[in-house]
Amino acid sequence: MSQPSVLLIYTGGTIGMWADPRTGALRPMDLEHLEEQVPELERVGVKLSSVAFDTPIDSSDMRPADWVRIARIIGNNYHKHDGFVVLHGSDTMAYTASALSFLLENLAKPVILTGSQLPIGTIRTDAKENLITAIEIAAAKDEAGRAMVPEVAVYFEYRLLRGNRTVKVHAERFEAFRSPNWPALAEAGVHLRYDHGAILQHPTKPLVVHEQLEAQVGVVRLFPGISGEWVRHALSTPGLRAAILTSFGSGNGPTDNGFVAALREARERGIHLLNVTQCVGGRVEQGRYVTSRAFVEMGVIPCADMTVEATLAKAMFLLAADQPAGAFAQRMAAPIAGEMTLG
Repeated sequence: MSQPSVLLIYTGGTIGMWADPRTGALRPMDLEHLEEQVPELERVGVKLSSVAFDTPIDSSDMRPADWVRIARIIGNNYHKHDGFVVLHGSDTMAYTASALSFLLENLAKPVILTGSQLPIGTIRTDAKENLITAIEIAAAKDEAGRAMVPEVAVYFEYRLLRGNRTVKVHAERFEAFRSPNWPALAEAGVHLRYDHGAILQHPTKPLVVHEQLEAQVGVVRLFPGISGEWVRHALSTPGLRAAILTSFGSGNGPTDNGFVAALREARERGIHLLNVTQCVGGRVEQGRYVTSRAFVEMGVIPCADMTVEATLAKAMFLLAADQPAGAFAQRMAAPIAGEMTLG
């Protein structure tokens, strides 16, 4: 049996840096000599190829065009490899993972995003374990020869999480990510244990790589004392097509007349308003309390248990699609790639 083939895609981030032992300075890692930095890869039993962005990008500088760029690389190499590992900075990894889950329609192979909190060349680095296990998962197949994880996922600190369910919750700990509303797809201990009931089913159609995203989407975080004037200003951005309201609790917001009026004005101008809870876990139940009934009346779209990251990426994806009037709200409220659970 031939070795499985995995493509490493290096976009930037801490995992691709190594510390010069003489000066301590951080430098980008040369993927062509990756096995010199991680000699354990020789024993993994996977044929590795690599491609890197010409100029590595700090994840804070990632833009929607870069998400499309990664999706295009995967599409162009899809039939040459059994799986893909995207090396990415952790700060916006959940956004990129969410976007790829929508851009790669009918994905039947693993796309595993991973990174690290410490550079690969430091003594206490978490990069080696994250990289090695991500590669093993990207190459893993079931008894029928199909990919074990046919979806976009994030691997970090012994846990594999669905990409569009993932949020970064800590800036310093190695266990930087959580999936508050969906179980882990796999856990790495002495053995790699997969939760087959949590993993998406294999698609029956060929891969479609989408290359369009609508960037005119914003996020408005609600806070006590937020004024109608502040909201009106935030929603007056020229060309804005949708705004995500990160609301309190189960989807609630102020009942202040000025605040509600500012939202109504935005809706009258055709701006889509989406309701996502600020809470790490739980879901929006719009209309359950008086404080969210105005949202129902003006047509704010409840986004169930989606993360802000997934909601933003999904809105950008759907707004770029050619679809009939009214379809946007319907598609936002229904799962496309396992990003939400209907109540």
